[in-house]
Amino acid sequence: MKDIYTSLTKPCYVVEERLLRRNLQLISSVAKRADIEIILAFKAFALWKTFPIFLDYIDSSTASSLGEAMLSHEYFRHTHTYSPAYTDYEIDQMAAVSSHLTFNSMSQYECYSERARGVNPDISFGIRVNPEYSEVETELYNPCARGSRFGVLDSQLPDQLPSDIDGFHCHCHCESGADVFSRTLVHIEKHFSKWFGQIKWINFGGGHLMTRSDYDIDLLIATLNDFHVRYPHLKLIMEPGSAFAWQTGVLVSKVVDIVENGGIKTAILNVSFTCHMPDCLEMPYFPVVRGAEHVGSLTEDDGKTYRLGGCSCLSGDYLGYWKFDKPLNVGDTIVFEDMIHYTTVKTNMFNGISHPSVAMLTADDRLVMLREYGSEDYKSRMD
Repeated sequence: MKDIYTSLTKPCYVVEERLLRRNLQLISSVAKRADIEIILAFKAFALWKTFPIFLDYIDSSTASSLGEAMLSHEYFRHTHTYSPAYTDYEIDQMAAVSSHLTFNSMSQYECYSERARGVNPDISFGIRVNPEYSEVETELYNPCARGSRFGVLDSQLPDQLPSDIDGFHCHCHCESGADVFSRTLVHIEKHFSKWFGQIKWINFGGGHLMTRSDYDIDLLIATLNDFHVRYPHLKLIMEPGSAFAWQTGVLVSKVVDIVENGGIKTAILNVSFTCHMPDCLEMPYFPVVRGAEHVGSLTEDDGKTYRLGGCSCLSGDYLGYWKFDKPLNVGDTIVFEDMIHYTTVKTNMFNGISHPSVAMLTADDRLVMLREYGSEDYKSRMD
């Protein structure tokens, strides 16, 4: 454990520049080898103070809300925007800052395309399509589940697309491998290839976890290059979120108390699962805790196994069990690995819980605070 982490007295997300650049270099290499554009999805990572680093490798991003679109327009060359539901009170602003605007349905296209074109004559329109196939097992994250609200089915598309629809957007993955993409692509072509001659680009969405250590990069590149051969006129786009920030940093916390009930020892931390690591409860999944082994259950009282508890008043704000090398004490540092993607964009201030600071560990090992939070931030949300 880095001494610099143990010195932190308050909760803090720490992004490591070296690890971030490692991911960006790999993604940039894939984009060049496969002749595609890979853009950053803000839904997984939007720490804008790190964007100068991103701009060394990519120049575009994808947005799904007005807030994301405005942020993207401020920092990136191109903004690819998709929303399940555009609204009268935001469509003009979103169209003004977007290079690409993808509609979730033909009815949304019919409602807003003319208006968006009037605001931005150069905008490129797309339609989200749903191939009715996904290998995502967790229903909460499956965009192609039966009854999904995402995308147009092939049976709902006209034989001749409107002349100003330039592309298709298809998102079917969640932290998936290249083999999953290869199998999914068969279904995308089966359902929608009849329209490929009418469009200029196709966006294969996010969930392509190409920076994971066991991801088959060569298979991904071969799959994409084979697709190029079949449809050489189509520009290909991918917009992973997790892949950019995968294993690039940690959440540092402290033990503030240890309580026991029914033979279960809970180490209460100064962070919250429901506020600061919500996917641990939603997915659910067990994060890696530095210096500890996750165990499925409490089988014996060895004095070194603890459930980890958050500091909110939600009864279910806990996770466990973890076995440590030695008994924990109040003041000990607990480091949660890989806590940058999705966490920093999904945090909340439920219960008025203090939000962790955000810092960067630079390439020369300096810890630079990017943002610190106080009670006034909680108050200002209600102001």
